[in-house]
Amino acid sequence: VVENEIQARIDNIFSNLERLEILSSKEPPNKRQNAKLRVDQLKYDAQHLQTALRNFQHRRYVREQQERQREELLARTFTANDSDTTIPIDETLQFNESLQNAHRGMDDLIGSGTNILQGLRDQRVTLKGTHKKILDVANMLGLSNTVMRLIEKRAFQDKYFMIGGMVLTCLVMFLVVQYLT
Repeated sequence: VVENEIQARIDNIFSNLERLEILSSKEPPNKRQNAKLRVDQLKYDAQHLQTALRNFQHRRYVREQQERQREELLARTFTANDSDTTIPIDETLQFNESLQNAHRGMDDLIGSGTNILQGLRDQRVTLKGTHKKILDVANMLGLSNTVMRLIEKRAFQDKYFMIGGMVLTCLVMFLVVQYLT
């Protein structure tokens, strides 16, 4: 019952994450990347919880099966052998079942490893994108600083040209007035 409730809550988390992903795409552009990064982290955490629940269920299943086999072994009555020769098929079946359980366990382990690797790949892609954007912003800020310095220098030079032109115009006007009157 508890496992089913946990699974239902994990499914609810995944549905909420889908809605969050849609809502994060509607965020302003400056907050969108951060929101997507947080949603991806939550997805990774939810996948990790799902894997942990599966591992717990598998361990419980194996434990119950071992207890069931133990009870069957303790409840079994042994009798003397007949003169017939019998083939121990039960032991072979149990060995085969144990091998199948080990195979399923390895499949679960490989599946959880694959999920973890996929989560790491997704995080790497996200971090690469973030790194690229940081470098772009840093380059843009460097370029902006250079452009601002050039603009300030040009404005300073233009101010002197304007003052010089005004003085020269006033001097010409003064000389014209002096010589023509």
